[in-house]
Amino acid sequence: MSPTIVLISGAGRGLGKGLLERFLAKENHIVIAANRDPESPTFKALKELPAGPGSRVIVVKVDASVESDASAAIDELTSTHGIDHLDIVIANAGIAYTFPTVSQLKGEDLINHITPNVLGFVWLFQAAIPLLKRSANPKFVTMGSATGWLGIPVANAAYAPTKTLTHWMTKKISGEEDWLLAMIADPGWVQTDMGNSSARMLGLQEAPDRLDESCDGIVKVIDEAKKEIHGGKMWSYHGNEQPW
Repeated sequence: MSPTIVLISGAGRGLGKGLLERFLAKENHIVIAANRDPESPTFKALKELPAGPGSRVIVVKVDASVESDASAAIDELTSTHGIDHLDIVIANAGIAYTFPTVSQLKGEDLINHITPNVLGFVWLFQAAIPLLKRSANPKFVTMGSATGWLGIPVANAAYAPTKTLTHWMTKKISGEEDWLLAMIADPGWVQTDMGNSSARMLGLQEAPDRLDESCDGIVKVIDEAKKEIHGGKMWSYHGNEQPW
């Protein structure tokens, strides 16, 4: 039986690593971990994670700020690793290093966030299309965020707009590509480095949502997702459709 093949960007830590661990623990899964520096000890250690029967991990280089990286990774996967299709692509990579209001926002910081968070997302989607089309049930999942909701503006004028853009683009992908399930997964405000950093800036000790619960819920939503129900919408890790 053909394996289920999952590609996750930003899979070296936090949500990306948590999702990788869960898909890798399943039977007959190939999980592709796309990272900026696959030669670093952190990313090499991904190959040592527990794997289910017939499952394995492949680590490839994808720097979301480099336009050619996603297509080069797809070429490597097909030519070197024998990957002939992708069943699930999870666009998870992103950065958030400053939390300004609009009045404080520097143009350089906005551009630095847009490049990996938005353009990196677009480049990954475009590069993955040929292999997704070879899947019997292709799914493209955008890691969303409540910071991008228009109904609840968040004081993060560098990062939040990039999530609004990727939410919009995912909805458009769902409408434009009738062969593909494209959806947004809202992981919550998770206890990752990024989540806890933003929480401390707001006077909290840590983010409220546990990483394990978020990752378990996201995988369940992805496994159960159907285009006619989930396509072009945002879904929380609890399995509820989110307003935005």
